[in-house]
Amino acid sequence: MNLDRLRKRVRQYIDQQQYQSALFWADKIASLSHEDPQDIYWLAQCLYLTSQYHRASHALRSRKLDKLYGACQYLAARCHYAAKEFQQALDILDAEEPASKKLLDRSVKEDSGTPESTKDWDMSPASISSSICLLRGKIYDAMDNRPLATSSYKEALKLDVYCFEAFDLLTSHHMLTAQEEKDFLDSLPLSQQCTEEEEELLHFLFENKLKKYNKPSDLVVPEMVNGLQDNLDVVVSLAERHYYNCDFKMCYKLTSMVMVKDPFHANCLPVHIGTLVELGKANELFYLSHKLVDLYPNNPVSWFAVGCYYLMVGHKNEHARRYLSKATTLERTYGPAWIAYGHSFAVESEHDQAMAAYFTAAQLMKGWKTAERLFLDAMEKIKAIGNEVTVDKWEPLLNNLGHVCRKLKKYDQALEYHRQALVLIPQHASTYAAIGYVHSLMGDFESAIDYFHTALGLKRDDTFSVTMLGHCIEMYIGDTDAYIGMIHLQYTMLNTSEPGDLATPRLEDTSITSLETPLSNQDKMMLETPLRLSLTLECDMYESDVMLDTLSDTST
Repeated sequence: MNLDRLRKRVRQYIDQQQYQSALFWADKIASLSHEDPQDIYWLAQCLYLTSQYHRASHALRSRKLDKLYGACQYLAARCHYAAKEFQQALDILDAEEPASKKLLDRSVKEDSGTPESTKDWDMSPASISSSICLLRGKIYDAMDNRPLATSSYKEALKLDVYCFEAFDLLTSHHMLTAQEEKDFLDSLPLSQQCTEEEEELLHFLFENKLKKYNKPSDLVVPEMVNGLQDNLDVVVSLAERHYYNCDFKMCYKLTSMVMVKDPFHANCLPVHIGTLVELGKANELFYLSHKLVDLYPNNPVSWFAVGCYYLMVGHKNEHARRYLSKATTLERTYGPAWIAYGHSFAVESEHDQAMAAYFTAAQLMKGWKTAERLFLDAMEKIKAIGNEVTVDKWEPLLNNLGHVCRKLKKYDQALEYHRQALVLIPQHASTYAAIGYVHSLMGDFESAIDYFHTALGLKRDDTFSVTMLGHCIEMYIGDTDAYIGMIHLQYTMLNTSEPGDLATPRLEDTSITSLETPLSNQDKMMLETPLRLSLTLECDMYESDVMLDTLSDTST
């Protein structure tokens, strides 16, 4: 019987997604060929395609084909990965056979005329090795071992530079900083694995995806690949560049064009959703989120869209958190959902929970800069697009720059930023309180008192302004022990300092966390922490409140 005709029919049924028919004939061919390894491999493939993962793995491992062929090893591990048995999948990939067993298998193969494993039925060894590294990276990713996942993805791409999935996982999961991405791209052996034309194509596509944080500019497509000018992935990369540079109107124009041509473009959806939030297009986001949930209920971007809608409409933060939490459950490394989750707490002044969510996002998305550098970058981007940005974006940016400068003891710069924010929104109590606080740290109690009075005139129940006003008045009239606990604080500092290294605390090095008011757990923890001379004793308890207050007052 001519089995080759039946083998071609199996491939044909697989191409036509008729997996049950393919499985039926693959099983019969395996019996007729007396379990030829290649036929067993295709039988396992059909079992995998029909979601019979353990049967597929058993078909390969019971015959020890996973020890002889890289393709069989990869497929067996892939079956356990699909069944979410990550450790077992990793054990298959990392299994080492004893030397005596390897020699015996080699002897059996030579006697029976079995082809060597390096040939693996028209699959190159480099391609199989790359696939194994890619799968190993996914397993490490699922086990929350990001450093090893990163190494595996990089190795997969070096073995096969066409393996875009490895490149996409590195970039979309933010596993490398911008500089590390650039260095890694330069280190890829493109010239060794590609023709000259393909090398130019790959370099353009990879580099274009890495430039999303660069300033928007006219897209330059090499003449050799000029047909990519209107490719949707290329357009989405350009839209991302506009989004990260705060040009939301242009970004919306580009993403809308993509959504018309491909309504559920996977790479475009997160950018389009973020743009709808920034432009306040609630109705459009509502319609899109419902379509996504109906069609893709197991995709995190669907629930991210729903969460963003509830976050945008206001007073629905509990609903927003419920759906954003579902998005992070489906994909724990989905950074945008963690950021939105933090926003839902920030608008309610739930600062601890907000910071925890932001910290998770920062861990998942490498390359975050210092706070001062981030805010300065944001201000440069806003300046670049001029009048397109409204006051509600400028004012919190300037205020938060002021808070960061104050923490860095750049008091003059802090005052300048706060005053610029005050020009934009003159009746903002938190801004007056922030200016008063900076003046108090500079020792200018008279000015501090004036600003705290103004803050209380705008917001009577501002606890921070009430407390600071009382202490500034006491310091202004000459009571040097106004900060309750001051003597104890000095005594503690003297006892903790090294002999011969005594220092007189400056005003900004004194603490007001020892006030005769109930202390939170966070404050108790701060007071119980051993003091060091190098420790800044500025009032973290209150200044974090006034900083996040500025954010929450303008985020709704």
